[in-house]
Amino acid sequence: MIEGMAGSGFLVEVPPGHVRKEKEKARALRKTQWWQRRIAKGRCHYCGARVDPKDLTMDHVVPLVRGGRTTKGNVVPCCKDCNSKKKYYLPIEWEEYLRTLQAPAQKGE
Repeated sequence: MIEGMAGSGFLVEVPPGHVRKEKEKARALRKTQWWQRRIAKGRCHYCGARVDPKDLTMDHVVPLVRGGRTTKGNVVPCCKDCNSKKKYYLPIEWEEYLRTLQAPAQKGE
């Protein structure tokens, strides 16, 4: 079980070797012109921050540990801060997490 996943509504069992195989694909995809064009914009997909392209990471929208794959439709440029906070969250879970961060700030307005 993934640390912190207790009570999660969606957990899939991934085949042995899935994560390793997909990480190998990610290494290859990072070298492509397609990815270089994506990061050249210098924007984090999640927070919109301007980031030096060399500091952008490749985030799997559906994480590998949740059954995601390394495809052009499942990877986005992401700042290191968002990537480390997003961890294994699915998009709906990530959005919910962001809302919980915004809620206390809105109460103080």
